Amino acid sequence: MADVKVTIDGREIEAPEGTNLIDAAQMGGIHIPNLCYLKGMKGIGACRLCLVDVEGMKAPMIACNTKVKEGMKVNTKTPAILETRKFIIDLVLSMHPLDCMTCTKAGVCNLQEYAYEFEIKESNFTRKKFGHPVDAGNPFIKRDPDYCVLCGRCVRVCKEQGTNVLDFMGRGVGAKVTTAIDKPLQESGCTFCGSCLDACPVNSIIEADRWRKGREWDYQSTNSACLLCGNGCDVTVSTRDGRVAKVNAGGKEGSVADYICAYGRFGFDCIESDSRLTVPMKRVEGGLKETTWEDAVGIAADVLGRAGKDAGFLSTASITNEEAIVLKNFATKVVKSNNLDTTLSLYSDEDSMRLSGTGDLDAADVIILAGLNPSQRKRVLPALDAALRRRVQRGGKLVVINSGDARIAEAATVSIRADEVSSIKSLIKALVDKGLKADKGITEAVSGAEAASAEIAKAAELIAAAKEVLVLSSPALFNAANNLALMKGKAIAVPLESNARGVAFAGFENGGLGYADMASNAATKALFVMGEVPVKARPKTDFLIVASSHLSGLAKEADLVLPSATFFETTGTILDYLGRMKSLPRIVEPQGEAKDNVQILMAVASEMGQKMKRPTESEIKKAMKPGRPSARPFDRKSYSVNEQDLVESINAAVINGSRLLWLKETEKGVSA
Repeated sequence: MADVKVTIDGREIEAPEGTNLIDAAQMGGIHIPNLCYLKGMKGIGACRLCLVDVEGMKAPMIACNTKVKEGMKVNTKTPAILETRKFIIDLVLSMHPLDCMTCTKAGVCNLQEYAYEFEIKESNFTRKKFGHPVDAGNPFIKRDPDYCVLCGRCVRVCKEQGTNVLDFMGRGVGAKVTTAIDKPLQESGCTFCGSCLDACPVNSIIEADRWRKGREWDYQSTNSACLLCGNGCDVTVSTRDGRVAKVNAGGKEGSVADYICAYGRFGFDCIESDSRLTVPMKRVEGGLKETTWEDAVGIAADVLGRAGKDAGFLSTASITNEEAIVLKNFATKVVKSNNLDTTLSLYSDEDSMRLSGTGDLDAADVIILAGLNPSQRKRVLPALDAALRRRVQRGGKLVVINSGDARIAEAATVSIRADEVSSIKSLIKALVDKGLKADKGITEAVSGAEAASAEIAKAAELIAAAKEVLVLSSPALFNAANNLALMKGKAIAVPLESNARGVAFAGFENGGLGYADMASNAATKALFVMGEVPVKARPKTDFLIVASSHLSGLAKEADLVLPSATFFETTGTILDYLGRMKSLPRIVEPQGEAKDNVQILMAVASEMGQKMKRPTESEIKKAMKPGRPSARPFDRKSYSVNEQDLVESINAAVINGSRLLWLKETEKGVSA
């Protein structure tokens, strides 16, 4: 899209054609006041604060939905415009509590900022107090309608991502934002993702536990990533006095992917839960007793050294790249065992991860979703569900190919409910008939495909006309998705864990025992387990070592327990499902004597007489180079994992050790 030149407050600014005046002004360092606008979403002009004068227009224009044009001249601060804004703020303040000295949002409240700018200490209008009841019956979000300025931000984000919990009730001065039939959030179908928390410009919607736990200026904010599911969402973590105080979505402002679910936002409570492991423990006379790190490392080194090639290693795929590489080297080079695997093998092969491309959900004008059923309500890839719904609302086209009942299909431009591989073959054939080029082998493979249905034909038209196509598939269908993307677009297999792609590049397929064997059937002389793997009973092993942050079910069965750092207590990198490298700085210090997994493995290796080092950034980037995609067989790999159960299993310590347990029990009661 070409840039156009506009002049705002005498400053010449270049902005892409189609940009609204608020965003264009921001590019030039000029702030146009607003309460209702959200970057990335269409402006609605609800608050009228963004009125500006445009040369040649008879009346002021609303900046949030006025697009830039070549040569446009705009003045945002004429005396009349400033007087109008002051009037609006004055009117809003007449219906708003003036308790800024004790308000939790002081310092980050947009209304407070504008009142200060216009020097309004007290409203000139008659004060109004509505006395709406406060919704505080859940441990996550507190809603106080008396503070609401009716900007509609929360309503719009809730609708755009498809949860549809909040809406306006009533008219005029007495209107308020609430749920259907004015029910509390826990009875409204709310997923407690907290998107409304990030959107609210005042103190109307706020974290339930924020009162007297610090103002915004008391916090130190750090950007990181969430490790609790395959989306690997960006987060902003706020700390105070060395403790995590809150977590917010940390994605690029205005991006469809700027979202986190309840797990990512509120699961940090688990850091200080009662089940937290803070000292090493060993089994003595049938029970686990505390011991020293020196003793624990010595035991681990002795047991693993004697086990050698008969030792086994299991891990989740939610570990960092650094942990994955060190674990691989520790197993194969120090212990000299090829028996190592991760939970990745439960739902994907390594090739599907290594050959996946890179993608940008905001840039893709057509997204094809094959064999995936992301769900905010089941918390299976919830951020992907929200992002796809947002992309459709913003003009993108979504094609859903699924043989089952995928709820995301309700948001699709085209929904193809049929066998995924057969549908992709028919779609490729339809594209070939339209003149798109395909590999000779692919053309031959689809020559006998069924004739295109009306849905297939429409999908083919969308793809042929698209500028950027993104094919997102389940790992089981990656080969077929890859063949489609070779014609146009990029194919990405979407995993269930945050660093599945990084773990795949580390290479855990070594010809030894696999996950299923070590987790249950095959006996090992020693088994080293890293993280919360979904194993319900003690595997067949002579000696079980568990490195975990919490005393989970498996840790209780272990012979040696090594306390490891949680996701906010470690440092490292991950490669997310879209192929972006993300850094995880240490947010807080580990509890007690806990250590990160790299430190643990290096200590045991040292005790065994081997020196290991933490991989450097350049070494990691070198190891993470994706392969070049090529034509592949149209096969469907077979995996029997239940996606929701797996996500809950690998996050059991987070859920059971935080306020998320309340949510789990509440939702269980509702579904029952």
